[in-house]
Amino acid sequence: MDVRRSFDILANQLEKLPQADALAAKIDGRYVPLSSQQVQEQTNLVSLGLLKLGLKKDDKVAIISMNRPEWLLADFGIAQIGATSVPMYPSITVEDYQYIFTDAGVKAVFVADKQLYDKVKEATAGLDIPAANVFTFDKVEGARHFDELLALGRQGNPADLEPLKAAVRPHDLLTLIYTSGTTGKPKGVMLSHDNILSNCRNSARYVPVGTEDKALSFLPLCHIFERMVTYLYMIHGVSIYYAESMETIADNLREVQPSIFTTVPRLLEKVYDRIVAKGHEQTGIKHKLFFWALDLGLKYDTQKDQGFIYNTELALANKLIFNKWREALGGKLRCIVSGGGALQPRLARVFWAAGIRVMEGYGLTETSPVIAVNGYERENNMIGAVGPLIDNMEVKIAPDGEILTKSASVMLGYYNKPEQTAETIDADGWFHTGDIGEFVNGRFLKITDRKKEMFKTSGGKYIAPQVIENKMKEDPFIEQLMVVGADQKFPSALIIPAFDELQKWATKQGIAATSHAELVKDEQVVKFYQELVVKYNQGFAHWEQVKKSVLLPEQWTVESGEMTPTMKVKRKVITENNKQLIEGIYK
Repeated sequence: MDVRRSFDILANQLEKLPQADALAAKIDGRYVPLSSQQVQEQTNLVSLGLLKLGLKKDDKVAIISMNRPEWLLADFGIAQIGATSVPMYPSITVEDYQYIFTDAGVKAVFVADKQLYDKVKEATAGLDIPAANVFTFDKVEGARHFDELLALGRQGNPADLEPLKAAVRPHDLLTLIYTSGTTGKPKGVMLSHDNILSNCRNSARYVPVGTEDKALSFLPLCHIFERMVTYLYMIHGVSIYYAESMETIADNLREVQPSIFTTVPRLLEKVYDRIVAKGHEQTGIKHKLFFWALDLGLKYDTQKDQGFIYNTELALANKLIFNKWREALGGKLRCIVSGGGALQPRLARVFWAAGIRVMEGYGLTETSPVIAVNGYERENNMIGAVGPLIDNMEVKIAPDGEILTKSASVMLGYYNKPEQTAETIDADGWFHTGDIGEFVNGRFLKITDRKKEMFKTSGGKYIAPQVIENKMKEDPFIEQLMVVGADQKFPSALIIPAFDELQKWATKQGIAATSHAELVKDEQVVKFYQELVVKYNQGFAHWEQVKKSVLLPEQWTVESGEMTPTMKVKRKVITENNKQLIEGIYK
């Protein structure tokens, strides 16, 4: 793989694996492809256009957009002149934009549409970012369109880019990714070309797709997971098709018929819940067959051959039931790569049983990101673990259980924060992940909790909240859940019901609540959830068991400030917002 700077990916694909549909997005109801040649040509125009604006090496350029080809054209175009991309989540606040623009010293901005343009306009008021340096991918009145930048680029000569590209070194800063953070202001993670590309090289043998395959992309490209995987797709000649939105994923899967996609656990849970809900709608023999197949799937184990009878029954279940699951996901899906959080083992079991291999992995923005990933082959995949380490990755478990890692993928540091960098990367070069883990069978890494999220009860017992939360969230009636109880006698839980499921149940029970607020106060509903908690408590030690729970009527969201853009709970914010409620539990 002769790729040392991010933009080498384009030349590599054009020379060795040229694609007619390297990138494709839906425009006016149909997928419109860009060939490898067009991607390179338009990237050059972006680079030349930025030069015309006066941008130069080491300048910072923000990208704020959902996934689309222009995102990557901007990304590679910025890199070719030695500038640094600053990708940002569309969902964050104006205040966050303002903080990042200021901290990074952003000189230009690419933004998707009118809604985001208006947020950027507000955030850049009073900052040293000229309006002429803000370009929109959609046509927005009063804003400069992306085509204007390409037109500027046409005034230049692509040959002028060669010395600029040659001046970019593998260890130069490629991108500045601000981690959403569950506490405090976001930190800018400095990643070089080599950080991300070494991660690509060391993960390359795990990629089970090639030039005949398509990938569907919908996880945000501003997150390092999707960006690194996108680079891997392009290196392997995989065609990338973009979903129109999170709401259209099911339709886009059927249209594109991808071989692979990446996801976060919550999205996979929603797919699973939708399939199971359809199973409940069946009657008679169809209903029995569906849940017979589902029960078989829940017993699947990649590490264990369960014998002739089980294998024969599973083959039959695949012909009768699971084939319909595969059709619903496009019919050609071979594997799903899951990251960004703990995946419920039952999901991995069922999808593997259905002939769709789930490759759960683990990593952080600071590690570019992959540290370990489960393989496509059964023998290299352990459900409930995050897989073997990728090539050239060192990991050791500290005495307190924390996972420490060392590799070429570890970040350069936090931008403008040398003290925090020194706290995270020790004098011997070990990056402290903040995660607690262990090795199973000597090779499969397993994450057991977040070090900073563990708390101690007044009785001196340590509680790992994520383990309890992940188990209880397996229930289709629970949408969100957070365990509390630091310095208290016992752990308790704040629970947000899955209101669609709860409403169906409540109607059958004759409960006439007209709002979420009424539902969560209904005695029958409260008792129902108390029984659910008791059921899931059985798998935990006495001191870990949730003794009390409270139902909340409103979901935690990014907009409410209670979730990060990567859908992790902001524990301090939620605790503060529910301070009186929590105090009431322990009175």
